[in-house]
Amino acid sequence: MSSKKARGELIRQQILRDVAHHPDDIAAHISRIFSITRQAVNKHIRKLTVDGWLIYTGSTKGRRYHLGPRRKSQAFISLTPGLSEDMLYYKHVEWVVQGLPHNIFKIIEYGFMEMMNNVIDHSDGSECFISIDRELDRITVYLSDNGEGIFKRIKRLKNLEDERQALVELHKGKLTTDPENHSGQGIFFTSKMFDAFVIWSYEMEFSHYENRPLDVFTDRHEFENDSNGTSVLMQIPLNSTRTDFEVFQRFTDTDDDNLAFNKTIIPVAMARFGHENLVSRSQARRLLSRLENFQFVIFDFADVPTVGQSFADQIFRVYRLAHPEINISHANGNAEVVAMIRRAESDLGNP
Repeated sequence: MSSKKARGELIRQQILRDVAHHPDDIAAHISRIFSITRQAVNKHIRKLTVDGWLIYTGSTKGRRYHLGPRRKSQAFISLTPGLSEDMLYYKHVEWVVQGLPHNIFKIIEYGFMEMMNNVIDHSDGSECFISIDRELDRITVYLSDNGEGIFKRIKRLKNLEDERQALVELHKGKLTTDPENHSGQGIFFTSKMFDAFVIWSYEMEFSHYENRPLDVFTDRHEFENDSNGTSVLMQIPLNSTRTDFEVFQRFTDTDDDNLAFNKTIIPVAMARFGHENLVSRSQARRLLSRLENFQFVIFDFADVPTVGQSFADQIFRVYRLAHPEINISHANGNAEVVAMIRRAESDLGNP
């Protein structure tokens, strides 16, 4: 970028930062800061207005400028002791989401607070970049820290065999490496509130898209060290009617007024590492860990072509007999998968 373009961008950023405090004298205010004419400032104001960053009310002489529907906030944050996610929200995010529908406002507030708290409490990083980009039709929140990496951390502290197992556990919900201070619900519910939710960390990627039937995890070895630390992207269209309440309610399978998180849906396809078939008891146990934290568990067999007898038996007979208090069901299995499940269920009376 040329020095002239860079200076112009700097002037426009200053206009957007200061217009809330100088709605009726923004041109004069900016001309003093940059020692340029008001006419020069007005050129930048006109561009910002045409592009949707500013709006105005009143006639030419009594014109007052305000932030428009497009807004953007970016900052590099030092992760110092005493830093709090609510302080960062009110400084960098709240002005961007002002005026949005209440349901979108609440979802952005919840998502940013939860993800930023994870960065502060768990990343062991020194810095985090945050970006909140509000366009005419959607809003995108992006956080990127330089810490240990979420999947590496979960694998290490939970003594898991593989970082891919960390992804499976994260998807179930109620996973935390600090149970005294965290419930393990933040990432789970945040991922369900947004139309797009993606986590990158080193070679691993987890993505949830509302228009896809399955969440996806990817082992991105070809991009080794492409994304050190952890990066999170959250995006939702501004016309979405989704509410945080309905997402909490979706994973409550009783009439609990407190919306207890007692239900989880497990995409069985996530237990497949590479192109392996799901045939063994050890593969089933990957999915069965920590299910005692839930009352209702649904195994979703979408995109699973076949399962072995031992795999089905471990889940639908052995585990059921050991945990009769848990309501276990299944969905989206093809004829072959359902037949194998029924075979296991037919032996429930046998030890």
